Amino acid sequence: SSSKQIWRNLALQLFLTNGSSLALLNSMGQEISRCKTSIRRSQPNPVFKETFVFQVALFQLSDVTLMVSIYNRRNMKRKEMIGWMALGQNSSGEEELLHWQDMKESGNQQVCRWHTLLEA
Repeated sequence: SSSKQIWRNLALQLFLTNGSSLALLNSMGQEISRCKTSIRRSQPNPVFKETFVFQVALFQLSDVTLMVSIYNRRNMKRKEMIGWMALGQNSSGEEELLHWQDMKESGNQQVCRWHTLLEA
């Protein structure tokens, strides 16, 4: 029983080195800007409570997409995407589109929502 617990902890530690990447894309799908969160190690459900600022002109907000990718880094060279979602012009779903519209209309107010990741 003790060895099972040690194995489980080791397995979690090996698997759960998570980070996320945010990419702002133009209407052609080309990357305009990119940011990365800090890495979260050994957390089964990491929360990335970080703020990123992208410079986008108001008239361009309808033409851009913010792509959020969550990845697992198995070692320093190899990372594997485990899920993603997108807000903006090419939103990944209705909730994401609604979130983007609410953010556009909110002025300087923060609009926070949880989103379900799509499988990579």
